[in-house]
Amino acid sequence: MNDARRSRRGKARSSVLDGLLSLALTLTLLLSLALATILSRPVSAHEEYVVDEEHDVSALEFLVDGLTDPVVVGPLALGALVVTLAMVAYLRVNPVPNDVAAFRTAMREYTEFVPWLLRISFGIPLVGAGFAGYFISPSVAVDARLLQVALGFLLLFGLATRLVALVTLAAYLVGLVVWPTLLLQFEFVGGLLAIALVGSGRPSADHVLQRVAGGPGTEYGRIDRVHDVAQVFQSRIDPYVVYAPTIARVGLGLTFITLGVGQKLLRPGIALAVVDRYDLTSVVPVPAELWVFGAGFTEAALGLALVVGLFTRASAAVAIAMFSLTLFALPDDPVLAHVSLFGMASLLLITGAGPYAVDNRLQAVESKLEDAVTSTAG
Repeated sequence: MNDARRSRRGKARSSVLDGLLSLALTLTLLLSLALATILSRPVSAHEEYVVDEEHDVSALEFLVDGLTDPVVVGPLALGALVVTLAMVAYLRVNPVPNDVAAFRTAMREYTEFVPWLLRISFGIPLVGAGFAGYFISPSVAVDARLLQVALGFLLLFGLATRLVALVTLAAYLVGLVVWPTLLLQFEFVGGLLAIALVGSGRPSADHVLQRVAGGPGTEYGRIDRVHDVAQVFQSRIDPYVVYAPTIARVGLGLTFITLGVGQKLLRPGIALAVVDRYDLTSVVPVPAELWVFGAGFTEAALGLALVVGLFTRASAAVAIAMFSLTLFALPDDPVLAHVSLFGMASLLLITGAGPYAVDNRLQAVESKLEDAVTSTAG
């Protein structure tokens, strides 16, 4: 008898869950259509964050001239060789295994804060973008204040977190269709999908309301059935939460590739304008073309390393260092545009690569070598 009741309750909860999911998808579609109507109006916007004009140079001409110039190719090849030899030497020598293991253990202690970290990393930029008068990226000067501030604060408070993350993702994708320059913020895809997987965590309004709803004899628990359904939904997606780091690093990696290839190597005019604006050739006395090639290939290589999960924590640390250097070196660069990138990189420092990463193979090889050394010594 009890089993039958539990079965009926399970079916009822599943029906409610399916209804809520359908409602969420419907709301997301309606919001997407409304946003598409708003964004379809003509607006003016700077093509990039810190410069308004770019040099008149074609990408093909720039690539051909640069890659046939020994002054440019020589330092690039030398840098690539040094990085490759350093990675090979590290894998062979493994100089500080205890330190690396201790660092990984220390980072894993912050795993419970990952949902909170993700929420503030995307909530703050959304609120800032709303008040600053642009849509997600400073390159898109669209006043969507109410939408972005509402979504941002809901993420910050952690209220209806998964639904809000999916709605925000739908808004971003609609904007991407209208303004392809939103590819500059492609980390929103990986970050928002990761939030949809890990949920709100704590501290969050969702956690508090769920505890109140589940409390014995609470009046709130009598009227709020949403959090019962949320628990069922959570049980269904629990097996997939492990993929959140994978989604995050692929999203961050593709962002770096877009910045390196799309915004530097294929649009050298804008990158050369940045070099001129901040007189970077006086900081490091090399040709402006080498600055652009070096930045472009570095970002593309870092992005590729993140996508395949190679030295993920080290790559995330390098990404944070690059963001910090950019903020200090380019004072006009909007800080809010990089908060989500900082959050994504910090997440990878905590979680590591996740499934489907080269790092997992490398760690397996390290373990076998350690076992072989131990058995030989024994």
